[in-house]
Amino acid sequence: MQTDVLLDRFLDALAPLTPAAVWAHGSLAGGDYQEGRSDLDLIAVLDGPLTPRTAWRLGVLHARLRTAPLAGRLHCSYPVPGSLDDPARRHATWAHGGLFTRPVSPVTRAELHAFGRVLHGAEPGELLPPVDPAELAAFVVRDQRDFWRPAVRRPDLWHQDVWVDLGLLTFARATATLRDGSLITKRRALDELPGLGAPAEVVEDIVRRRYGTPGTDTGPGTARRAGLTRAYLGPAIDRLVESYS
Repeated sequence: MQTDVLLDRFLDALAPLTPAAVWAHGSLAGGDYQEGRSDLDLIAVLDGPLTPRTAWRLGVLHARLRTAPLAGRLHCSYPVPGSLDDPARRHATWAHGGLFTRPVSPVTRAELHAFGRVLHGAEPGELLPPVDPAELAAFVVRDQRDFWRPAVRRPDLWHQDVWVDLGLLTFARATATLRDGSLITKRRALDELPGLGAPAEVVEDIVRRRYGTPGTDTGPGTARRAGLTRAYLGPAIDRLVESYS
């Protein structure tokens, strides 16, 4: 697969920086990966401090990969040893064509412990502290309340596939985590959504676009889909937050 070719190129290019570990999380590790549709979510633990020169080398590495198939979907955070004890600490991250900083979230950390895929080096449990269930639940509630709920109030966002898909799927996954601590795939989240009262035609539209044959979209119109999603998601998030706050 093109995915394997890209991962091999990435690991070869990263080797001079002697990473202590490289892990995959998200769909690539969880068994729900769809080549050409899913992102490649990675964590590379570097073997030394992140100096300006190291940051420059990472930028060059990703720039040289940019023409490779699927390279635009490869996202990687670069913590260094000893930096993973603080969940709020921000780490150099390559995503969406640029280098910036962001934390490794409790959800990502929990995924790595539960089903992280080791591409190189140490196991997640050797370098990554365990995630407290209360910390994970608190993060999920904050994410729904402080990020997704305000986003529902912006109609322009919901005319885009990515917002409809991630908004509903993240809500279903958040519900599962808060209900029983489970970390479910996006495919499982789609199965959960009808039982959570999500609009059936929107769920069917997501299934077609994520798992169907490209070019066979017969789903609801963009404006109708946006309206249905927002009308459902706003009250649903409010109920979830109220139940678990």
